[in-house]
Amino acid sequence: MRTPPQILIVDDNPQNLDIFQTRLAAQGYEILTASDGEEALAVAREKRPDLILLDIMMPKLNGIEVCRRLKSDPSLPFMPIIMVTAKADPKDVVAGLEAGADEYLAKPVDQTALVARVKSMLRIKGLHDTGQEQAARLEAQAVQLSEWNQKLEEKVAEQLHELERVGHLKRFFSPQVADLIISSDEQSLMEGHRQEITAVFCDLRGFTAFSDTAEPEEVMNVLREYHAAVGQLIFRFDATLEHFAGDGLLAFLNDPLPCADPAARATRMAVAMREDVGAQIDQWRKRGHELGFGIGIALGYATLGQIGFEGRFQYAAIGSSLNLASRLCDQAENGQILVTQRICAEIEDIAESEPLGELTLKGFLKPVPVFNVIGLKAGESRSVESKGNKASNAK
Repeated sequence: MRTPPQILIVDDNPQNLDIFQTRLAAQGYEILTASDGEEALAVAREKRPDLILLDIMMPKLNGIEVCRRLKSDPSLPFMPIIMVTAKADPKDVVAGLEAGADEYLAKPVDQTALVARVKSMLRIKGLHDTGQEQAARLEAQAVQLSEWNQKLEEKVAEQLHELERVGHLKRFFSPQVADLIISSDEQSLMEGHRQEITAVFCDLRGFTAFSDTAEPEEVMNVLREYHAAVGQLIFRFDATLEHFAGDGLLAFLNDPLPCADPAARATRMAVAMREDVGAQIDQWRKRGHELGFGIGIALGYATLGQIGFEGRFQYAAIGSSLNLASRLCDQAENGQILVTQRICAEIEDIAESEPLGELTLKGFLKPVPVFNVIGLKAGESRSVESKGNKASNAK
């Protein structure tokens, strides 16, 4: 509503117009006038006054019809209408109210009643406009809230997708490597490619006989303890877990991210595994379980990438080096870490090893020279932060 309120006075009698205009102007209102129904419609639609005083008996278009047209026009705002009638018949009053009038005055109009009715209708107009404004604000807030909710839903969906992606990656990679892949968004790393890797295969000696005679619950307990000991070392050394099946576990280094010294890093990891699983073997022995632990390590090229089907993908490696690591593990006695001649040459500065001669391994046409890693040299550490690994970590 305007300040001051604007009032349209409609009457075909100039004297009445002058009386109403003088009286209401004295109250500080802004006054508009019209002398017939058609003019009243035109002024009301153009100016949209805050209140209309509307005479019933007028030429061209009577007040009731003007009222009906204004009230039925959805494009117009709420404009209170006070019907001014000289007729005493209640039917005329009812007709005006049914046409949409909000109040009525009978001629001759009492000036005090006129001012009181105008103030009353303007209060109603003010309350209505305030309600409309509040409703509009609420609607705008509802729209904004809906937009925020939609953005929030999209954000949650993105975060859930990211969590699924993180969970998927962390099944194969250490948390550090997985986070780096995600942050760099290097999806190409998951596609098929060739890379030289160092493969590490390990499993428990005597596990088959143990699982045939022990209770299933005890077998599961042993596997949980074994996987916990070996798994945390795989992640600590930033190796990639290719797969595990029962007690057999295959991991490799230098993919998907490059590693400056994969053979040395794999050897340090293997020594750490031998120590940690060895401590666990002592505990198992106290529970009556005769188990051992062996490891095989080989180096060579492999084809790597994501395989599987929707809902069950796996990051896999295919190549003779992985098969060779598995065969070396099969030949390893409890506590042995068997490596190829090439691995032995790569780690001669950090580890002590002994030759075991040539072994005929299943799937390989020629005998393979094999070496056993006795341990790390003095001053070397099983830690990933040892001097041989700093360049790798820097990468």
